[in-house]
This record gives sequence, C-alpha cells and structure tokens, in this order.
Amino acid sequence: MSEWQKSGWRQKPRVQMPDYLDQEALNAVEAQLSKYPPLVFAGETRTLKAKLGAASRGEAFLLQGGDCAESFAEFSADNIRDTFKVMLQMAMVLTFGAKVPVVKVGRMAGQFAKPRSAPTETVGGVELPSYRGDIINELDFTEVSRVPDPDKMLQAYTQAAATLNLLRAFSKGGYADVHHVHAWTLGFTDQDEAEKYRDMANRISDTLDFMTAAGMTAETTHDLSTVDFYTSHESLLLEYEEALTRVDSTTGQWVAGSGHMIWIGDRTRQPDGAHVEFARGVQNPIGLKCGPTTTAEDLKVLMSKLNPENEAGRLTLIARFGAGSVAEHLPRLIKTVQEEGANVVWSCDPMHGNTIKSSTGYKTRPFDSVLREVREFFQIHAAEGTIPGGVHFEMTGQDVTECTGGVRAVTDEDLSDRYHTACDPRLNESQSLELAFLVAEELSARRAQNQSAAVG
Repeated sequence: MSEWQKSGWRQKPRVQMPDYLDQEALNAVEAQLSKYPPLVFAGETRTLKAKLGAASRGEAFLLQGGDCAESFAEFSADNIRDTFKVMLQMAMVLTFGAKVPVVKVGRMAGQFAKPRSAPTETVGGVELPSYRGDIINELDFTEVSRVPDPDKMLQAYTQAAATLNLLRAFSKGGYADVHHVHAWTLGFTDQDEAEKYRDMANRISDTLDFMTAAGMTAETTHDLSTVDFYTSHESLLLEYEEALTRVDSTTGQWVAGSGHMIWIGDRTRQPDGAHVEFARGVQNPIGLKCGPTTTAEDLKVLMSKLNPENEAGRLTLIARFGAGSVAEHLPRLIKTVQEEGANVVWSCDPMHGNTIKSSTGYKTRPFDSVLREVREFFQIHAAEGTIPGGVHFEMTGQDVTECTGGVRAVTDEDLSDRYHTACDPRLNESQSLELAFLVAEELSARRAQNQSAAVG
C-alpha cells in the first residue's frame, strides 16, 4: 500500500505509550535500532500466514502461549527451554485431539510492554507512573525506576535476539523429537492426580509405537525431530516497532521485523488510532483482541483496515470475554464477520477476562474459569457452524503458583509460594498441560460431530 508510511502512526492519537522525557536520547536509540538486523524474516512471516490460513479453514489449529510480560531479571536459557518444552507437549496433545497440524506461536522474544488499566498507581499514599514492562520502565516502586528509559529498547532487542537464537536451536536441533516430547508428557500423566488423562496419553504412545514399527523414526523422517516455532507480541511500543520495520526485498512490502506475528490489544484497537495505523501497513499476520466493548461497527472498520485484501491467515480475532459472557458477545461478532464475508482465524483468550483478586490479596485466575471460557467458545462455534481456530494462553514452563486450581489444586493460600509474575498471573507447567488435554477432548468431540454430520 503505497500511501502507508512506517512513521504514519505518529500523526494518529496514541494511547498506552510512554512520554519520554529526553527526546534526544530517544532519537539516538531509534537511529541505532534502525541499523540493527531484523529479528525475523519476511519469508517466515509468509509461511506463518499460510499456516494460519489453514487454521481459518479448520485444517490446522493455533496454539499461542507464553509470558504475560517478559522480564529482564528472569531471562535465562532454562526459562526459555521450559516454556518451549511445555508448548511442545501441549501441541502434541492438541494434534492428537484435532488430527490436524498445530501452529506453534510463542508470546516470546518481544513481549516486553504491557498496557495498564491506569496511568499511575498509588502505594502508601505515594503516586507514581505505572509499570509498563521492562522495555519502558522498571517494576521497583521508586520515582527513578518508573521514568521511561529509551535505552531499555536496546536491551529488549538483545534479549529477543538471544531468545530467538535459542528457540531456533531447540526447534531444529533434535530437542523437539516427538518421542522425547511424549516421554515428558507421560511424566505428567503418571501422577495420581492426572490419572484421567492417562488414556489419551496411552493412545498417543500406541500411535508412536506404530509409527516406529512402520519405520517412521526421527532418523528416517525429519519432521519427527524438528518443529516450526514462531514468535509474537503485542505491538504496543511503536517507536521500537517502527525502528525494526523493513522492506521485504522479494515483495517490496513492509515487514515488522520485531516478531513473526504482532497483535493489537483490547485497549489500543481504536480504528483511527496509532496502533491500527501501524499494523495495517505491515505484511505480518496480525492479531486483534476482541473484548466485550468491541462493537460490530468497529469490527467492520478494523477488518477492512487490517485486511483489505481479505487474505486468509492475515487476521486472527482473539476473543477475550470472561467465563459466562461468551454467549453474550461472541455470536454478534461471528455474525458481523459472516456479513462481511471476512477471512479470519477465531482464537480464544480465556485469561484476560477471568482475572480476579484472591482472598489473600493476589491477582489470580481460577483454572475452572479459564476452562469454562474455552468450552463456551467451542460451544458457540458449534452452534454457529463456524470454526474455532485456536487458543491463546498466558503460561510458563516454570512451577509457579499464580493461577488457582488444576490437578495440583493450587489454593488462594498457595499463591504466595511462587508468585513470580511482574504483571498478570500465568498457568504453570502442570496447568498448561492439563488444559491442553481438556482442549484436545473438545477438538476430538468436534471432529466426531463433523464426521457424523458428514455421514448423515
């Protein structure tokens, strides 16, 4: 689109972004970043778009997950490995349930900025600017820590590059061997609390045993030992996004070089706002969070702006309503999409609408509420005859205690044990894998219904 410029967002209303005090320092950081290599490449984004196109038709399923906000302090190879590992396990279970490929997209290597419900927060009578993620300011509640620092963008870039380097090594270097992944999953189902998931795990084992007997091993079949893994984040800090945007030499189109997929949050989806203006001009797959306040008219305008060619796989609508509210909001948005004849991937974010304050004062998300919203999402799509194309979780491979419930039954009193998140509560390894088994059951039931309808 010739009329689009990567700096065009600067003439639009901006929300949820910091006001840097030192313009000269900001300019210097942007100039430096603009010389750095992109973190991802145009061909990778096109491949991901094609796979998401398959998800929009029910020929694949999207699994998107990772940290609520990546941390500089918590950055380590072990943490990256553990989150990657549990996503592989979830993907294998979902593949078995859906009987289609699972598109694996991490909230990693770029998820450093977070929108906030208020620009300031008050502690002990002291009011300071809100923490907006490590790419902008610091979590410590001091006046100095909360000042936006443009140099943090350079640290974010370095961490993202190192994360991507490790992810590429893990995904192509044998760590993702399907037999290793399933062995890890068997460790989960061997627990007494997870006994109800053992039957599906055993059926996966039987399938792998058959494949081995038929000569399909990691040595003979490359696809059994490697995976394609993509990165994504909310494109909130547009100075960072613009600096890493490049022209694709193959197509002449602009590409956001910060991540394979970027999304627009529920607080930044103003049709005439800066974030929509930036996202509409890059060829990456785009996610759009849709909450209870998303109107039909806004959605029509947003779909037209963000996907004017109506490309399959270009736009993923990430529904986030809260358990008990899906039936009120999702059908009207589905109707809007159908009226427009729009190509979209429907994904379910059951995290953001189910955040509560626990009896012990911690922000948490009950596992049962998360599961209930996922089930409601599938039920509505079944009733509407549309395709539930994916799920979107805030999760970690670490053994944290941030969300209550699950087979290990984390209670309100347990939250203080290992509550490590800087922003929102995340599912831990056990809860993530349990949710994958439960979603796989939904996918398997949907597949059986479709086959029955086809025979009938």
